Amino acid sequence: GRRFPPRGVTPRYARNVKRNGSRSCLNRSRFSSRERDWLREDVGRGCVYVYGGDSAASSDLRLVLCTVDTPAAEICDGEERKNLFVQLHGDLVRRLEPTEKPLQIVYDYLAGLGFDDPVRVQEEAANSDLSCMIRFYSEKPCQMEQLDRILLSGIYNVRKGKTQLHKWAERLVILCGTCLIVSSVKDSHTGKMHILPLVGGKVEEMKRRQYTLAFTSAGAQAQTYHVSFETLAECQRWHRQASTVVSMRLSMVDLSCYSLEEVPEHLFYSQDITYLNLRHNFMRSSRAGSLDSLCRFSQLKSLNLSHNRLGEFPVSLCEISTLTELNMSCNGLHHLPSQISKLLNLQSFWLDGNFLTSLPEELGSLQQLSCLGLSFNNFCELPAICEKLTVLDKIAMAGNLLENLDLKVLNRMSHIKSVDLRLNNLKRAAADTLEGNKSVTYMDLRDNQLTDLDLSSLGCLEQLHCERNKLKELTLSGFSLRALYASNNCTCPYSCHPSYFFFLALLSNELQCVPDWACEAKKLEILDMSYNVLVELPSRILSSLSLRKLIVGYNNLQSLPPLQEHIPMEVLDLQHNLLTKLPETLFVKALNLRYLNASANSLESLPSACTGEESLSMLQLLYLTNNNLTDQCIPVLVGHPNLRILHLANNNLQAFPASKLSKLEHLEELNLSGNKLKTIPTTVANCKLLHTLIAHSNDISIFPEILHLPRIQIVDLSCNELNEILIPEALPAALQELDLTGNTKLVLEHKTLDIFSHITTLKIDSKPSLPTDSALTSTFWSHGVAEMAGQRNKLCVSSLALGSFAEGMEAVYGMFDGDKNEELPRLLQCTMADVLLEEVQKSDTMFMSNTFLVSHRKLGMAGQKLGSSAVLCYIHHDMADSASTFSLTVANVGTCQAVLCRSGKPLLLSKVFSLEQCTEEAKRIKEQKAIITEDNKVNGVTCCTRMLGCTYLHPWILPKPHVSSIPLTVQDELLLLGNKALWEHLSYTEAVSAVRHLHDPLAAAKKLCTLAQSYGCQDNVGAMVVYLNISEDNCTCEMHGLSLPGPGGFSSTTAKTATPSSSSGIASEFGSELSASEVSSEVGSTASDEHNAVGLDGSLLPRQERRCSLHPLLPSSIFQRQPSSATFSSNQSDNGLDSDDEQPVEGVMTNGSKVEVEVDIHCSKGRGLEFDPPALEYSSSAPGVEDDSGLVLVIQRQNSINSTVAHGGVKEKCELQKSPSTCCLYGKKLSNGSIVPLEESLNLIEVATEAPKKKTGYFAAPSQMEPEDQFVMPPDLEEEVKEQMKQQQENGADQEQKEEPAGGLAEEFDTAL
Repeated sequence: GRRFPPRGVTPRYARNVKRNGSRSCLNRSRFSSRERDWLREDVGRGCVYVYGGDSAASSDLRLVLCTVDTPAAEICDGEERKNLFVQLHGDLVRRLEPTEKPLQIVYDYLAGLGFDDPVRVQEEAANSDLSCMIRFYSEKPCQMEQLDRILLSGIYNVRKGKTQLHKWAERLVILCGTCLIVSSVKDSHTGKMHILPLVGGKVEEMKRRQYTLAFTSAGAQAQTYHVSFETLAECQRWHRQASTVVSMRLSMVDLSCYSLEEVPEHLFYSQDITYLNLRHNFMRSSRAGSLDSLCRFSQLKSLNLSHNRLGEFPVSLCEISTLTELNMSCNGLHHLPSQISKLLNLQSFWLDGNFLTSLPEELGSLQQLSCLGLSFNNFCELPAICEKLTVLDKIAMAGNLLENLDLKVLNRMSHIKSVDLRLNNLKRAAADTLEGNKSVTYMDLRDNQLTDLDLSSLGCLEQLHCERNKLKELTLSGFSLRALYASNNCTCPYSCHPSYFFFLALLSNELQCVPDWACEAKKLEILDMSYNVLVELPSRILSSLSLRKLIVGYNNLQSLPPLQEHIPMEVLDLQHNLLTKLPETLFVKALNLRYLNASANSLESLPSACTGEESLSMLQLLYLTNNNLTDQCIPVLVGHPNLRILHLANNNLQAFPASKLSKLEHLEELNLSGNKLKTIPTTVANCKLLHTLIAHSNDISIFPEILHLPRIQIVDLSCNELNEILIPEALPAALQELDLTGNTKLVLEHKTLDIFSHITTLKIDSKPSLPTDSALTSTFWSHGVAEMAGQRNKLCVSSLALGSFAEGMEAVYGMFDGDKNEELPRLLQCTMADVLLEEVQKSDTMFMSNTFLVSHRKLGMAGQKLGSSAVLCYIHHDMADSASTFSLTVANVGTCQAVLCRSGKPLLLSKVFSLEQCTEEAKRIKEQKAIITEDNKVNGVTCCTRMLGCTYLHPWILPKPHVSSIPLTVQDELLLLGNKALWEHLSYTEAVSAVRHLHDPLAAAKKLCTLAQSYGCQDNVGAMVVYLNISEDNCTCEMHGLSLPGPGGFSSTTAKTATPSSSSGIASEFGSELSASEVSSEVGSTASDEHNAVGLDGSLLPRQERRCSLHPLLPSSIFQRQPSSATFSSNQSDNGLDSDDEQPVEGVMTNGSKVEVEVDIHCSKGRGLEFDPPALEYSSSAPGVEDDSGLVLVIQRQNSINSTVAHGGVKEKCELQKSPSTCCLYGKKLSNGSIVPLEESLNLIEVATEAPKKKTGYFAAPSQMEPEDQFVMPPDLEEEVKEQMKQQQENGADQEQKEEPAGGLAEEFDTAL
């Protein structure tokens, strides 16, 4: 037998691994039993996948068993290869040193992601999906497109000159850098070479000769070479690359991100190169083509070598005396050589993201140096050498270790004008002398630990940033100060003498009054004092003749001073105050006012807009949401004829006069949600520019006449009393979204649904199904989801809502925000619940954290460049005690948050992972030498420090979540989930108080999004409201009196199906709230638990006592979880990969439309022994239950599970009522990989043929009986027919009694409940 090596010794064999047909997916049975046993003996053992140069070829993939001590050289020997390469995140490919240990690299990478358990690390390292994040190659892979940009070469027929005097001859032609090189075929290296500079020249196609290009240099002595290619594709490749070169104004070569170790030799023939970009490579200091050879470029002026992992500054670069710009950022440099003094022409020198602690004295000889970047190093003080650099005008030292700023040092540097010291550890900044500084005009001290700041010596300071400190006192000169940013500090008395103030931001400072010196600023144009505790506003501020923008929201203002004179005010933000009225002359004196936000006050009326017949108002945006306004304010709005956006949500409006609405002809967006309106006036048709109408949560019963408007795009009439819709034959071409959910009286005809099927996003309630176990869980929780795109043209927020999770006794809710991408939120929405099911089985403690880490891996290639914030909430019983009460486990990354309302107060369960709000994360990223840009983003990409995806930003951006768990109590009322945009504009307290008294969770979620938009949110906003009712009063156990239906069907109260509503989890958006199982096998569920549910034939079955989620039965057998089976099919999955469903499902829209539907499919737990499955059954109607579709389908699931509590020969079966087109879905491949047997698929097809044949339409819409299909009974035969039907029912009952078993079972029935 084969002997396995001990720890530290590599097995001298490697097996080829074949793919199983799925893209980049490996055969799961790749280990033999001996290999598995060998791996289990030590967690330090594992395997690495080694790809060939062509990663797409399955024959090149090798599986190598090794240990964490096995070096790369030993693996290369076993593979008979010279080198081993590693690629991170599908990006750069680096050659491993012979002593590096590949398996240890993988283990360290996984540990850095957040995996703590060594056994789990070993398991994850063996997963083939990891190749999207880290991959090993035996040969360096190169893409053809990259090779073309570096160098093009070939042997072609060439003719010199524009005339035909020269003959065609075979030559070696090379296009590299900025030149075309033509040489002899035999003596290409030693023979004569013709070099043609192409920058500023031209390249043309010859018409007389096929596949021929003419290359011409620039200048009066221009030369031309004609090159004839063999194929069109080859000709196009050369033409494309040459066109790029000739179009450049400067002789610049960009070879960044090519994983280069050396410069191509032919590049040195381009002696006219002045700009060379080698960023993000692995350049070496020695050997041919290395950094030592760069001095061969005689005209090189700019060189970029950032992100090359150099470790040391190459001394050879100091020989390139022509350099004026040099970028050496992020190279791990600890010191600079003294030879740096030779670069006398250097003007810009970037050294950001290194480990420098000091600068050499020789740097002082660079007298032309005007820009020196030292950010994110390890300096503890300002370098004294900067005093000698007299041309230097800026000190850029953000992200260092400075604790004290001695202003005397700045006084000695009279040439310094700009100082950037943000993200340091500054605790003190003062001058010990009275000597003034007349040079510094800009200073940035953000994100430090300053408690007091005296900059009175900086007499010429024009702009100061000191946000997010701990300032209690600030003293400034103010004679030259134009802009002051001092938000997010402590109670801060300011001492200043403003003369030229233009901008002042003092928000979030707990200020009780506006500083007097701010009122005296005669040139102040913008004042932001929001999020303070102001109780009054000085009349000097509101009456200022210079102020154009005033933001005083989120204060305690009770009134505003009257206006006596005309003011130039253009923007006025008064939201979240205690105002009961506005100044009577506001609209008369502020004629330039274009934006007014007075939401979240107590306004009961509005001031008049004009005193005469004609209004001069220029108001365009008016936000008055969440006030006490009545119908009396509507006539005042007519005085603003230029209104474009009007928000009047959550007021006391009962009617909107038709004559008044008709005069608002320029209206583009109208929000009337949360009022008591019964109709929208027909004069809305006069608003020809209207593109958005939001009027949810009213009492509207008649559909408004808005579908005739040419520009209408978004219509939200959810949570109203609509009962009919009159629509034109053709919908407006611009209509993108129509939301009709929550209208319990609305019945849509098939004709209407066909017309609506062409809308991109259609949201309507799905048809009610038979009561199932999920109905029992709805007594404990119900949810509503709202997502609004805002001013963005796409929705990048998705949500996950499974109110009946696993066996219906648990729930999962999630929110995902992709910021600017919609792909990742969709993928996470579809896969994360299935991953959670698997992880719960593997671990009782780390399941939530591992769910995020595994979901991060499953994003695959989509997660390499894109990222998403996420929050996931899991309601479950204690893992150790299944009879315990419910617990809530919450995990999140990024800026999505979850808040629990307990006893009416918010309880934050998540953590915001951003640079501004998490100092620990900012410190970690600084230590890892990431570059944080001035807008507080990691490498200028994202403000989040932990996300799912964005693997190319590893190790700065991590997927490890914050996890918290809390037991649920009777005092827990609701759970709120929201994305960044929601919580930026709503406080936790306001969000809770706004919805805790509402009864419909859908209306509650809608209200939260509407409030955020009215408060100034223009981005995507998403909100989910989960109502909790965890109490003994909701017990549904049989022992607590729940009566189950008998053989005759359900009782009259039970048979009445619940009205469909999004709040009960029936309605959801195909574009956002999908099942947890809708993806292909590439990124979808990998759950392998198998259950078996069989049909119900009406016989009486013995069963266990039914218990509720509060009082579950103790498990009598091993409980295995099954993913939610709500499944959608589409021709292409959301992640862009080809789906297994090649053919469209009949009845499902295939025109790209999104339709809101959620389908819950619950399978029961098998109690009997294994048996042969019966044939699939279906009947025309459910006994005793109304069903518009007239169709009940009994489906046997392939998945099976055995139970120790079994009765011989007894079978349990489950009924599922589905709409016809939903039944068709069962003929497809299920999302977890199981396939319905062929005979069942055939039966399903037969059932589907009974559904109405429609090319397009809503696939779960309530079926309506056509007039011609109704059964009309003649009056003279009515009594006879009734008698026959009664006799037939009695015969059927007698037949059922005869079929009962002789033993006489207890009167218990297994029903859909």
